[in-house]
Amino acid sequence: MGQRKDTLWKGVLEWVFEDLLRFVFPEADTVFDIQKGFGFLDKELAEMYPEPEKKTNVRVVDKLVKAFRKDGGEEWVLIHIEIQDQTKVKDRPLFPERMFRYFIRCYDRYQKPVAAISIFTGRDGKRLPGRYEYSFMNTRLQYQYNTLCILDYSDQELGESKNPFAWVMLVAKIALLKGKEVDAALLKGKLFIFRKLYENGVFEKRKLQAILTFLNNYVRFENKETYRTFNNEIDKITEKENTMDIFEIAAEMRAEEKAWVIVKNLLTKTSHPVEEIASLADVSIDFVKEVKKSLKRKK
Repeated sequence: MGQRKDTLWKGVLEWVFEDLLRFVFPEADTVFDIQKGFGFLDKELAEMYPEPEKKTNVRVVDKLVKAFRKDGGEEWVLIHIEIQDQTKVKDRPLFPERMFRYFIRCYDRYQKPVAAISIFTGRDGKRLPGRYEYSFMNTRLQYQYNTLCILDYSDQELGESKNPFAWVMLVAKIALLKGKEVDAALLKGKLFIFRKLYENGVFEKRKLQAILTFLNNYVRFENKETYRTFNNEIDKITEKENTMDIFEIAAEMRAEEKAWVIVKNLLTKTSHPVEEIASLADVSIDFVKEVKKSLKRKK
């Protein structure tokens, strides 16, 4: 699980954060003043936890978000997203301890209520704890936090939801459960989610772009022909008559997919160095390195 997926999670969360709150907390609209927006405090979070982490198989995407309550107060919402495939048994206790350490530091620094959420996107997410416990010489502590495991939700439940965050969860679930022959299932899933976005009128440009970028890049088609099919089906769904934002975003998606295929072919069929491939494909060196990493992971 690489840096690309971490980045995708970080990006999409900022645009569907209100939807995440509503997904986790049914009473969110009565507690939070959604209209005031949110403050994303990544820099402050890094300052509170500057030391290097222990080496484990656990990957996390951390967000600290300032939200406003309808009663005029402020609330700090701490979100940890654990991105993992198969967490080793010895690594599992480290995650709840990390959650607890963040809570202590956030509460100590801001003296504000903290609502913590963990989203488990791996196959063994159900085996990861939702609380941290400490006990020594009759001194005891239990810290419990909200957890979401994508495997706890059926495709139907996520698909029928009107909440865009549910569709983001569905993308992650498709990525998790994909087998070797993935294109047919991916095509069906991606078109389903695109249709949901379109039919539910998610037209705020940046939010739509964030969700579609996540949809497009979190899990990719293997075959070039599937890209064509996907693009043709998008044209059918939109009937080529609706807002230009849809087409601008779709065009960006298509351009990146095309670049991905070109770089993939140059890496697998030629011996050109990374710098030369970047120049030939008119992309960044980092983009070529990411494709290269992806190809290694699939071997």
